[in-house]
Amino acid sequence: MVDELPPMSLKAIGIVRNGVKQPSRRDWTEVVSEVVINPDLAEALDGLDEFSHIIVLYWMHQLPAGKRLSLKVHPMGKSELPLVGRFATRSPSRPNPVGKAIVRLLERRGNILKVKGLDALDGTPVIDIKPYIPGYDSATDAKAPPWITNQ
Repeated sequence: MVDELPPMSLKAIGIVRNGVKQPSRRDWTEVVSEVVINPDLAEALDGLDEFSHIIVLYWMHQLPAGKRLSLKVHPMGKSELPLVGRFATRSPSRPNPVGKAIVRLLERRGNILKVKGLDALDGTPVIDIKPYIPGYDSATDAKAPPWITNQ
């Protein structure tokens, strides 16, 4: 049993702006979005434009709470794949619907980051931004189960 977990509080630092209004299984690699950061935090972006890629953490706010309950799923909704625990997938249905994307940073204009490849809907709250650091943010000895690598 887990001891009492500490309370948490998250605050959006910005919002995603793009033309994608509905969830879908689309190829997000070419989607260009603007991450509009709270103007009070604009100075926190200084130096970020020296990186080619950034990590965007966001809250998948349109996911109905009832979709977060199942602990076991078939990856990508494919019944031919093994039934695995929710945390062994990248499914958006999670106890805390936190999304993470590594995206190309195209430009910074004040408090606005123009990015490519962000898989978030228009209006999605952004909860953090981090620089992507080559070598540090990639594991050279990583492995994955066959049902992932044989797709």
